[in-house]
Amino acid sequence: MQIKANFLGTGTSQGVPVIGCACMVCQSKNEKDKRLRSSLFISINNYNILIDIGPDFREQILKLNQFSIDAILFTHQHRDHTAGLDDLRPIYYMDKKPIALYAENSVFKAIKNDFNYLFLGANYPGKPKFSLNTISTDDFQIFNMKITPIRVMHHKLPVLGYRIGNLSYITDANYISDDEKNKLMGSEILIINSLQKEKHISHFNLQQSLSLIAEIQPKKAYLTHISHAMGVHDEIKKELPENVYLAYDNLEITL
Repeated sequence: MQIKANFLGTGTSQGVPVIGCACMVCQSKNEKDKRLRSSLFISINNYNILIDIGPDFREQILKLNQFSIDAILFTHQHRDHTAGLDDLRPIYYMDKKPIALYAENSVFKAIKNDFNYLFLGANYPGKPKFSLNTISTDDFQIFNMKITPIRVMHHKLPVLGYRIGNLSYITDANYISDDEKNKLMGSEILIINSLQKEKHISHFNLQQSLSLIAEIQPKKAYLTHISHAMGVHDEIKKELPENVYLAYDNLEITL
């Protein structure tokens, strides 16, 4: 099966440029240094799957010019990964087919609290419909495709990464157990968060990301969830191994 993935966003919770920041990254004219909040759009077997839907979703999906979404996989409940949910209204009303949401119970609890008007009370014009599917760390099926959740830790918060075929996606993590790493083995493409060069309490830094990539040994790896503290794109890419790439917004990959 062919998988096509588009990086809708590759930035952190603040995005890049950061409001009011005068650093060289935030002032860069290179479009690859401008990063919306992290999200991945995957097309496979004529289905479109979104991993996370942040506050920049409207802008991201208009750039992509693809307005059909069959399912959304949530990694965790932080708002930079969920806040675009309301912008699904016009997408739902194009074909009026409930959009399937997949998340852990704790994530759905937070989403229902943040967007109670979407899940409580009577239907009203413009209100989208969703199919809620509670998942755990066990494999599950979407459209006859196996999805393997990967348990990672975002400091003290449990987060899910996902493996779909030979593509694996990990965001907002600073620890993965050996058992969960085993689920990543054999991935052709590994997408992994890499916040900055300095150590961070809840995200992998560049050195930690590269160490994990060397351990998993994918054919190619892409760094995402990148902050302005990492440095400018054109300089950082020179420091990376030949099979590791600094992802950027609107980058499309196929495997």
